[in-house]
Amino acid sequence: MQRLIYILVYPILWITSILPMWLLYFNSSVLYVFVYYILGYRKKVVLGNLKLVFPEKSTKERKNIAKKFYQHLCDIIFETIKSLTVSDVLMNKRYHIENIEVLEELYRENRSVFLVCGHYGNWEWSSFITKKFPYKGYAVYKPLPNPYFDRLIKKIRGQFGGTIISNKKIVPISFRNAKNNIKTLTLIVADQSPKKGSFKHRDTFMNINVPVFTGIEELAKRLNIVIVYLKVKKIKRGFYSASFVPLAKYPSEYKDYEITRLFLDEIEKQIKEAPQYYLWSHKRWKHREKDSKGY
Repeated sequence: MQRLIYILVYPILWITSILPMWLLYFNSSVLYVFVYYILGYRKKVVLGNLKLVFPEKSTKERKNIAKKFYQHLCDIIFETIKSLTVSDVLMNKRYHIENIEVLEELYRENRSVFLVCGHYGNWEWSSFITKKFPYKGYAVYKPLPNPYFDRLIKKIRGQFGGTIISNKKIVPISFRNAKNNIKTLTLIVADQSPKKGSFKHRDTFMNINVPVFTGIEELAKRLNIVIVYLKVKKIKRGFYSASFVPLAKYPSEYKDYEITRLFLDEIEKQIKEAPQYYLWSHKRWKHREKDSKGY
């Protein structure tokens, strides 16, 4: 059944991917009306997250953020589909990379890099960065249960030249490359919520106490890998800019969890500046410590 679904869906996705961008965004606007007003996809989760994070905002303000978020989410869906057949020419036009000298200098210094980001802007197109450098590029993802669509996701994210690896393989691959003195650039979306009981540390994210992943920080310390924050901003519909914010050039010099805090600070700044571009539909705060009011 899974294979049959894939066989039926893939041609539709491929045909959609070759459509011009203006038509994709028209379809995105139609999808937004369906998803927000008719289906109400995860609307309770989105509004609940916004109320939790922005209690000072009015109900009207939070609804406005939610609407803009759903519009952005629909754009992301079609931009991701476009990745199946997107050209380098189009990507260079729509995904501008700033202060590229940050990574160029690290490469000259023979340093590998963990490029960390959150579910903000267009994280799906960020794999394009690995194509811009002589590094051996990787992008970390969480495998899907459907093996056919898992293969599709790897194909989409691997269009830009990087190797797509599962979150369970990042440790052995990083150790092997360090042993062989292979310089790597590894893209990691690092703001997910750890499974209950499988984390070592809690910290505040948008003033809410939650469990956080610390594995990237720990691995970087063991292998002396530089940690850089990838700051992706949405300039306008379909256009993004990416810049690099160094977090820890020599990770072992930092106290435990200090680098993780630096990462959280950076993504919080972006969310506060333009909250509509964060992925409010995922349950990032589901394992939060509740106060006496139950929030």
